[in-house]
Amino acid sequence: MIVLPDDVDVPDRDTVLSQAIPFDRGRWISLLPDSTWWPAALDDCPHSGRWPRVDRRAVFAIAHQTDTVEGRRHLFVASLVWGTGTKAQSVNRRARIFQHSSPADIDARLCEALDVLRERGAVDAYRAFNNDHRIPHLGPAFFSKVLYFAGHDTAVSHHRPVILDSVVSRALKAEGVADGSWPENGWSSDRYRLYVDGVHSYARSRGVLPDQVEAALFARGKQML
Repeated sequence: MIVLPDDVDVPDRDTVLSQAIPFDRGRWISLLPDSTWWPAALDDCPHSGRWPRVDRRAVFAIAHQTDTVEGRRHLFVASLVWGTGTKAQSVNRRARIFQHSSPADIDARLCEALDVLRERGAVDAYRAFNNDHRIPHLGPAFFSKVLYFAGHDTAVSHHRPVILDSVVSRALKAEGVADGSWPENGWSSDRYRLYVDGVHSYARSRGVLPDQVEAALFARGKQML
């Protein structure tokens, strides 16, 4: 079991939902299968300097439409955009997803994994994305974001999904929360289960939501870059 230190500085939920990432609309549009994959809601995001910025709150709003193929596509793209930033290399790396799978295949795998999320919860959905419904070039750091936005604010009887990426993992290892064998990427489904269990246990002890704990770990990990 992962045990988080008592002195984790947990942000309030509004701070978490306001975490905003800049994005380059034109670069993304040129790399998607077609323009219908682009969530129109992202065009309403406010600018800060050169780029518009999308926050968690905006992606959650997009996630409310996942009962349709188009809605799932929009959630998928919005999650990628929020997690990527504006660097051309980073955006191009995400675009490999669309270059190596057909739209129909992405649709099918995304639908199956989100069905598992609704029916059996975060860990089983992570396992689905990590195995039978794997989308090539979509790794855990990003499919855990898709699951997070699809399920964190949904009332389910299972644990809420939380994001696991290399920045969070860096904080886990630095704080002695995870042992030395904990990898910085490619986490197994069992590793994700340990992480989710630990985050939920700590969140209950502090009276906060799991994504507030994830955001605290992410902030610690960023400080170590």
